[in-house]
Amino acid sequence: MKKHSFGNRLIASPYIVWSVIFIIVPLIIMIYYALTDTNGIFSIENIASLGKYKKAFGISILYAAVATVITLILAYPMAYFMTKLKISSQRMLMLIVMLPMWMNFLIRTYSWISILANTGIINTFLGKLGIGPIKLMYTPGAVILGMVYDFIPYMILPIYSVMSKLDKSLLEASEDLGCNAFAKFKRVILPLTRPGIISGITMVFVPSVSTFYISQKLGGNKDMLVGDAIEYLFNLGPEYYNVASSISLVLMILILVCLFVMNRFSDEDEGGVII
Repeated sequence: MKKHSFGNRLIASPYIVWSVIFIIVPLIIMIYYALTDTNGIFSIENIASLGKYKKAFGISILYAAVATVITLILAYPMAYFMTKLKISSQRMLMLIVMLPMWMNFLIRTYSWISILANTGIINTFLGKLGIGPIKLMYTPGAVILGMVYDFIPYMILPIYSVMSKLDKSLLEASEDLGCNAFAKFKRVILPLTRPGIISGITMVFVPSVSTFYISQKLGGNKDMLVGDAIEYLFNLGPEYYNVASSISLVLMILILVCLFVMNRFSDEDEGGVII
């Protein structure tokens, strides 16, 4: 048993070292900067002065929430449709869903400029119809569209994973008991797929609320998000590291609160979000 325990610790040691170097240490540094001033003296002035960034927090949460809802509306029927296909077709669709994730995030986001610009694909097509050009770039809709496109695989995959494991006998039993299609979905499918929905919401909302590149390229920085504010302050120089770290700390706390709330609605035994 001792040899087995030592072997497990030895195998886990690279992950522990990686976690300490790239997770624990950066968090400690962030907290230190957030709770000190430029002279290294303990202070909560940075956090107390974050009221000027409340608009950035509000817009970030709003955009992330809208993008998450749209992603869920699109991903759920897609995952359901995938489970109805034969195995080979499911694998092919899974490959198509995951394929964009293999490409660079910056390239995927930047490609939307050639689609949404005034001289892009959409407006060029509309111009041939005598319509437009329509302002698509540098709008809130473009930012939300970029979030949905970049993060929708993270919603499809957990929902599909849970939905593909549904016990078909339960669906047959609900039909035998007189459930129509809507009642079967409401009473059987939706409750059983809730863990996948919660996981998907988490995996989409968290990166959406903290993103900055999407808003810069597709939104034109008209509405500064939290991620934009953090990057902007860090680019100003070391004297702004404390304020930027305090924003990061508050954002991290908000995300943890959201995860905790969503965890309350998930079923731990069914693969929901576990903190």
